[in-house]
Amino acid sequence: MNTEELCERELPGLLAQAREHFDDDPGHDAQHALRVARWTLRLTRGEVPARLALAAAVLHDVVNLPKDSAERSKASERSAQVAREWLPRWGFSAHETELVAEAIRDHSYSRGATPRTLLGSALQDADRLEALGALGLMRCLSAGARMQARFFHPTDPWATARPLDDRNYSVDHLFTKLLGLAEGMTTEEGRREAQRRVAFLREFLGALASELETPLTDGR
Repeated sequence: MNTEELCERELPGLLAQAREHFDDDPGHDAQHALRVARWTLRLTRGEVPARLALAAAVLHDVVNLPKDSAERSKASERSAQVAREWLPRWGFSAHETELVAEAIRDHSYSRGATPRTLLGSALQDADRLEALGALGLMRCLSAGARMQARFFHPTDPWATARPLDDRNYSVDHLFTKLLGLAEGMTTEEGRREAQRRVAFLREFLGALASELETPLTDGR
């Protein structure tokens, strides 16, 4: 049984309702939510009821604010509030609802919180894995395009003589955030997978440096 089928069995109708709130951002769509769900289930190791893990993943980005929005840091709080409003209709107790809402609220990188529960840790790590590896690279470039960013600075791609600026240059985002994500993982399996995906990003940077004929500098 795939994750979507499991979600429909455990929480029939929740994913369909969430789909109505997703926008056209390919980095925060239903497929992203389902991939996060798969890894949240994996990282909780069966120690959290599947319906709680699925609900947290499906709703973690139900309110998606643009990366360059001044309100971006509040997106997870708003998604958590949606969870509080919706989940009682699916038979979640007050305690279960708050457990899921807290995990959603604290998963966000921009919020800077350390989750207090296994569900929260698993959701946070699962979401951050999406920012790494091949998927992470695709999402990074997609987000940059939506903000009208260039791929890289035309004369100084590795920011040797300028500050890193991931608002205007997508490759800079690997150095400002993505390459360091593995260090902040809070589950052992999440950390191992993050390290594997970071290695892929470093291979990509090496290939890009070769094609640009601009060697990566020390520290990059």
